[in-house]
Parts: sequence; structure tokens; C-alpha cells
Amino acid sequence: MKNDRAVRSAFEPRQLAQARAIAEQYGLVIERDPELGFVGRTLEMPGVMADGRTLTSCVANILEATTASVATLLEQSHRVPTPASQRKRDQQVNIRVSAEERLRLQSLAERDGFASISDYVRAAALRAAS
Repeated sequence: MKNDRAVRSAFEPRQLAQARAIAEQYGLVIERDPELGFVGRTLEMPGVMADGRTLTSCVANILEATTASVATLLEQSHRVPTPASQRKRDQQVNIRVSAEERLRLQSLAERDGFASISDYVRAAALRAAS
């Protein structure tokens, strides 16, 4: 991939390997797009986006863009976002929904690849808050 070569040449190999290892731990959010095929981002760095004609190419492009972003943060000695899977969740928020709303949320969560309604609602709320 042409862009992949540009990313590799822009950073030291060790730093790039560290950035890739971090980026591979991030959660992905991917949506279908009628014109582009798929558009995606990571949960941890929602401003870093990529697209691809196929799901596989979209994932590869997100990983490449995220790796470059993480490498840039490392290079500039900035804090790198902790993977969502490693963050301690010790606070709870409860909401009440109707049976119909629960079914709709469950369907949307499954469609978007979330493990639960809670994960789906948390991601949607955090995306809206950013």
C-alpha cells in the first residue's frame, strides 16, 4: 500500500512497531457507507478516520491511520489513549427503556458489532459528547 510505505518511512522502526502494537488493541467502529463502502474509526481516537471499499481494506486503513497518529503522539511525548478494553469501569449509570426500545437497542448493538447494549449506548453517548 502506497500510504503504508509513507508511514513506515516517517518514523523510526522501533517507534512504529510500538505504535502499531498499541493501535491493534483499540476498538473499531465501522459503518457501511453507500459511496465509500465502509467508514471507520477507533473508540479511543474518534477523530482518526479511514474508509475502504471492503471491510478488510477499511480495517487495514484504520489501523494504518491510527498507527501513524499514535506514532506521532509518541514522537512528541504526548499521552497515548489507553485501549478501552483496559480501562477500569467502576461507575454505573442506569436508564429505563421500554421493551420496544430495548429490542431496538439490542438490534443496533448487534448490527454494529457491540457485545452488549451497555457497550453500544456508552459508545453512542461518548461519541455524542465529544
